[in-house]
Amino acid sequence: MLSIRKAILAALCLCPLGVLAADQPPNFNSTDGQYLDWLDRSVKPDVDFFHFANGGWLKANPIPPDRSEWGAYVAVDLQNQRFIHDMVEKASQDTKAVPGSAQQKVGDFYASGMDETAINSAGIKPLQPELDRIANISAVEQLPNEFAHLQMIGVSAPLALMQMQDYKDSSKVIAIAMQAGLGLPDRDFYVQSGDGSEKIRAEYVQHIARTFQLLGDSPALAETEAKSVMTLETSLAKGSMTDVAMRDPKAIYHPMDVASVNTLTPRLHWQDLMAGIGHPEIRGLNVATPDFFKTVNKELTHTSLNDWKTYLRWQLVQTYAPYLSKPFVDENFRMSSVLTGEKQQKPRWQRVLRAEDSALGFAIGKMYVEQKFPPSYKQAATQMVNQIRDAMREDLKTLAWMTPATREAAIKKLDMMELRVGYPDKWRDYSALQVDRGPYVLNVMRATTFEQQRELAKIGKPVDRSDWDMTPQTVNAYYDPSMNNLNIPAGVLQPPLYDPSWPDSVNYGNTGATIGHEMTHGFDDQGAQFDGHGNLKNWWAPSDLKKFQTAVNCIADQYSQYTVDGGVHVQGKLVTGEAIADQGGLLLALRAFHAQPAFAHANTIDGFTPDQQFFIAYGHSWAMATRPETAKTRVTTDPHPPEIYRTNGVLANLPEFQQVFGIVPPSPMIKPDRCVIW
Repeated sequence: MLSIRKAILAALCLCPLGVLAADQPPNFNSTDGQYLDWLDRSVKPDVDFFHFANGGWLKANPIPPDRSEWGAYVAVDLQNQRFIHDMVEKASQDTKAVPGSAQQKVGDFYASGMDETAINSAGIKPLQPELDRIANISAVEQLPNEFAHLQMIGVSAPLALMQMQDYKDSSKVIAIAMQAGLGLPDRDFYVQSGDGSEKIRAEYVQHIARTFQLLGDSPALAETEAKSVMTLETSLAKGSMTDVAMRDPKAIYHPMDVASVNTLTPRLHWQDLMAGIGHPEIRGLNVATPDFFKTVNKELTHTSLNDWKTYLRWQLVQTYAPYLSKPFVDENFRMSSVLTGEKQQKPRWQRVLRAEDSALGFAIGKMYVEQKFPPSYKQAATQMVNQIRDAMREDLKTLAWMTPATREAAIKKLDMMELRVGYPDKWRDYSALQVDRGPYVLNVMRATTFEQQRELAKIGKPVDRSDWDMTPQTVNAYYDPSMNNLNIPAGVLQPPLYDPSWPDSVNYGNTGATIGHEMTHGFDDQGAQFDGHGNLKNWWAPSDLKKFQTAVNCIADQYSQYTVDGGVHVQGKLVTGEAIADQGGLLLALRAFHAQPAFAHANTIDGFTPDQQFFIAYGHSWAMATRPETAKTRVTTDPHPPEIYRTNGVLANLPEFQQVFGIVPPSPMIKPDRCVIW
């Protein structure tokens, strides 16, 4: 990831990024989108609405062996992948594609990834020049140059150099240095106590050792190397900020000139780093995590050159293992299964498509939109987005706890919010990217370097407001606080999530809540710190800010009480933003639904009133089963609450829901001291 925007998207999007589904998606054909077979009518809505809405789905759709999670969103993603698979496979068979065209590049990338015979025959050879480069480092002073080189091929070890819009002046694009360089998913995996964490660390060390043996090292040497990698990564982890701390934009904003950063961390030679990424002209940057860089600086003195080279060698191979020969792929999956609980690997075509989506996602997206996203869908969804903004504007006008000055600033920010639906107005240019049918791993590497260069080239230039950070085919959505824009890709606008022909009750309860969720991100505990121009600026009256923070703390406390398998608690302060967006977004969608002229004439279906249909559709949107291993990983790293709490936790705060289903206290679906923001 190259931009700070991309780095925070996971905390400002609808659902966790990077999820794929099983090989055969369910049948989502429906004339009205009700999916009443998903219900489990043996569960009472006033006891557990999540399982009432989704129990039938969960029973009929067990998690496939190659998946860590299985639910509505991941199934739609597979539906997309199968459609895209047909497109790229046809492109790979097109012998008349014009050299250098998007068709040629899409086809050749896929063909190289699917050529397992060539990949297995090549083994580690395509990566050997990079391994030799590391082996030839002869002095610690040369390490920063290698850090920069590795950054350009997608290996952020031990740091990440990216671009961001300046938090204090969103019209400017500046450089940013972020903590990175850990092989496990998060710094907490290195420092947490308990049998589970210790088991993962032990498995990780063995995994590193086995990988070094694949590179030709003896078992004894590989074991020693693995321990040295773990020692260095543990030190880096201890110097890293927690995910919770990094949710505060002010905590990761430390602009400095290069001379000052050199004084802070003299052994990192920042001029060499900037030159190594191709931008020697950079004279200043945001040092997002200063204490981490102090740790790196210390380790450049305390850790031997040989151990640093071992660590870089490991980071390189770990990054590219999925694109190498079968022994590396299998070993990579072996460790992944420890963290996710997956029983078998995904089909190769899905793994290749995921890599191709990162490499040529907008070229694929243009083909996808032309074939699968008619103008009528964009028009209908855009109308819904505007209606939900109208609902939020009315809500802001009437919030009892908000004083006039804050209300005016909030409405101004909302009116300035750019609403983007479907796909970008300007398509990304891949003409400079070389793709051929040679080694798969080199196609991936060149695509990564291309993207690194594209992102870093933004530094010092005017902000490109046409740029999208999600491809059109992505089954997700996001809000960008620095751009103050809301983005609803075409991929999320399809059954079972959306269809313009369905009743408003379904579309507003599901996709309408998605739109409201993203819109509310502009006013959650993070988004509320940015003004309408995308600048980090306090626009709140002190009394309003105090009331808002009290409500935020209520949400954090509520979600901290929830647990996943094994009694591991959700981190309330980590998931606060998403929980706020879930609750606010659902309320906005409900109010927009009620404002539709057709609401007065909406039909009761199978005994469910239009409002009940609305809440059932919302429950359907979070239909998801998760393996225990993945659930535990997610509560450590993921800013999104588990799906059961995105349903029950939200609804327990809404009297509107309780009235519709006739729920009376005492009930698990009623929070007595409910949390209220919007």
